[in-house]
Amino acid sequence: QVQLVESGGGLVQAGGSLRLACAASRRIFTSNTMAWFRQAPGKEREFVSLVSASSGRTYYADFVKGRFTISRDNAKNTVNLQMNALKPEDTAVYYCAAETSVPLNTMTLPESYHNWGQGTQVTVSS
Repeated sequence: QVQLVESGGGLVQAGGSLRLACAASRRIFTSNTMAWFRQAPGKEREFVSLVSASSGRTYYADFVKGRFTISRDNAKNTVNLQMNALKPEDTAVYYCAAETSVPLNTMTLPESYHNWGQGTQVTVSS
């Protein structure tokens, strides 16, 4: 079973920053597309960002472009999500996901990923 462990969530004021981390085994880290999703209370889980294992290419949801940055730390087998200029609407549980092969046309869909972390709460106060 794939184990993904998120960390870095917390409470921050609007305009502030947080850095999330998702730790995975070396095998998973090097062979899987790694993604971040989030889910706010009463809402569907939504795509935030991903980084491809093969190309290193990154993708972002429109609502985080220019504010969030996803990166891979090869030394630590970790995928980081740097979140700047946070807004109250960014409040959600953030989940890390991994999958070996994700088609481009479904890469933003939660059902394309079968491996998930436990989630980390991010709360942005106004």
